Amino acid sequence: MSISKAITKQRVIEHYLPATVIPVADSTDTLFAPSNIALCKYWGKRDAELNLPINSSLSISLAHLGSRTKISVCDSDQVWLNGSQIAANDKFAAKVIAFVDLFRRGADHCVKVETENNIPTAAGLASSASGFAALMLAVDRFYGLNLEPQVLSAFARMGSGSASRSLYEGFVEWQMGIREDGMDSVALPLDCRWDDLRIGLVKVSTAEKAVDSRSGMNRTVETAHLYQSWPLQAATDLERLHRAISDKNFTQLGETAEQNALSMHATMIASWPPLLYWQPDSVAAMQTIWQARADGVEVYFTMDAGPNIKLLFTADAEAAVKQRFPDLEVVAPFA
Repeated sequence: MSISKAITKQRVIEHYLPATVIPVADSTDTLFAPSNIALCKYWGKRDAELNLPINSSLSISLAHLGSRTKISVCDSDQVWLNGSQIAANDKFAAKVIAFVDLFRRGADHCVKVETENNIPTAAGLASSASGFAALMLAVDRFYGLNLEPQVLSAFARMGSGSASRSLYEGFVEWQMGIREDGMDSVALPLDCRWDDLRIGLVKVSTAEKAVDSRSGMNRTVETAHLYQSWPLQAATDLERLHRAISDKNFTQLGETAEQNALSMHATMIASWPPLLYWQPDSVAAMQTIWQARADGVEVYFTMDAGPNIKLLFTADAEAAVKQRFPDLEVVAPFA
């Protein structure tokens, strides 16, 4: 479905804002949003302006790992990341201020945005998802908007697609939607706990990616013939994941998530120029995982647009998994 070029982020957002916005929150208000790992990936957009996806996706949040953000009035626009001020012409700072501008709309005040990430930024660990989700929550608090959760999700998505999912804990589905204004393309939490599920983070590299996710996504959609099969694959995987979560079928969950991730990366590799986020240590980790399964340790992996590997296993396999990955950071999403 094509989207009218006349529909912009600003026009959509203005429908939900008062005529003017005035800062109302105390500068000590700090909002947290968790990072999330997609089990069924989002890859490809039907509209770039509004970050509307070609397929629905499903993720699990990473509990305490994510971003904390606060906004305060300042004498000039400033963006701070992990205690250091970012240059105004930096790409990250520009994106943050541009997002705030969607709500400020030229109002006569400047802002100081302070963000703390406890996950590496721009390294394929979903820092932009938690970052823009936390920023959206901070904007909502700063201006006293009191927007509904689904509206917050839709607006966070305009900053970073997967940020729509980072407003919630646990399992979250981001529904692709069909409306031209994108207001039905929102994330919703699944009413399900899986207390013994574990996520393991294998940090191959924390360096910034040479090709950011947005650019990589565009290249894949435009040049990879293999991509034509992706929407159907994603829809099938989404259904399988829903059944696996409902039935607490870990084998089906792990197999589906791993195949979904490898299928997404296959479309990247098939693009031109080829897009390969893997590093030698990424492949070595995959081989270690496959050998562990052959040895009877049930562990699977997923990976986003970056070299880092995320492991999926249950609590009873944690000791065996950590034997193979001694430096593994383990997250219990429902603890």
